[in-house]
Amino acid sequence: MIKKKKLPESNCETCEFYDWDDDMQENVCIANLDEDEFYRAMSSPRCPFYKYYNEYKSVQKQN
Repeated sequence: MIKKKKLPESNCETCEFYDWDDDMQENVCIANLDEDEFYRAMSSPRCPFYKYYNEYKSVQKQN
């Protein structure tokens, strides 16, 4: 089950786990975090689970 949680602002717009939630009508973090991981993310000034999303990654591999 994927937990949808808001995480501290840390370049969220470029994160792979940052996605639009139709139910909440806003962008949320869709990273699958347990309670300990979520607490660590919320208490940190920068999200430790940030993963840069590069939509052109697969295209680069084809060239």
